[in-house]
Amino acid sequence: MAAATPFTLDYALLSHPGQLRPLNEDAIGARPDLGLFILCDGLGGYNAGEIAATMAVSSLLSLLAGDFEQAQAEGAPFDARRALIERMVEINGTIARAAANSAAFEGMATTVVVAWVLGDRLWVAHAGDSRLYRFREGVLEGLTRDHSFSQELLDAGMVTEEEARVLPSKNLVTRALGATGDVEPEVHDFPLRVGDVLMLCSDGLTEMVDDAQIASAIFASVPDVQRAAQRLVDLANAAGGRDNVSVIVVRLAGRKGLEPRRARSADVT
Repeated sequence: MAAATPFTLDYALLSHPGQLRPLNEDAIGARPDLGLFILCDGLGGYNAGEIAATMAVSSLLSLLAGDFEQAQAEGAPFDARRALIERMVEINGTIARAAANSAAFEGMATTVVVAWVLGDRLWVAHAGDSRLYRFREGVLEGLTRDHSFSQELLDAGMVTEEEARVLPSKNLVTRALGATGDVEPEVHDFPLRVGDVLMLCSDGLTEMVDDAQIASAIFASVPDVQRAAQRLVDLANAAGGRDNVSVIVVRLAGRKGLEPRRARSADVT
C-alpha cells in the first residue's frame, strides 16, 4: 500500500474558453482525497474534442481510484506506473472505437496530463502537449516534454525555440488518447518537498504565456492557489486568448499544523 503522504494539498482548478472559441474542449478533474489531478485538451473540433476530453478525465479518475482503493483493501502493493499505463491504454481504445463508430465523433482525440501525489513522490503521466510544471524555491521546471511535431524539430536542432513557437504545424501532436489504436503514455516519478507548487495546463496557456511569465505569476500569488490559477488564465486571455485555457494549481503544504490550512485543501492518504 502507498504510505501516508507528509503533505496536505491546497488546490485550484480553473478552465476558460478563451477569447475566440465558442466551445471549451478542455476538461479538468480531481480526486484530491487521493492526490489525483487530471487535465485533458480535446482534439477534433466541434463537440467531439470536448467529448473525448470529458471521457478521458471521468474514466481515468474512476478507474485509477478503483485500482488504488482495491490495492489498499487487499493490503497489496500499488504499482502506480502500471496502473497509469494500463488505464491510459484502455481509455485510448475506448475513445478510438467511439470515433470509428460515429461520424459525429470522427477524428476526436485528447491530450492528457496526470499528476498523482502518492506518499512523498509525484507520479506524472502524459500524452500530447498539455504540460506539468513544478515551481520550487522560485524556480519553474517543466516535468513533461511535449509530444508534438514542433518539439521533435526542436529536439533535432532543426529550429530554435522562437521558431518552434510560430511554426504553422506547432499544434500537431504526435501522441494523444484516441488518435490511433495504440498509444504509448510517458510516465515518470519525482520526489516532492513541502512548499512545491505543481501546475498542470493546456496549451492555451503556454501558447500565449512564456515560462518566465508563468513563474512570475505563481511567485506573486502563492500560497493562494486560487489567485495563482486566476492570474494565469487572465494572462492567457490578455495576450489574445486564442485557445481554451485550463490550469490546475496544487501546493504541497505541511501536515499537522506546520502550515495553516486553506480553503479547498485535502489530506491524502
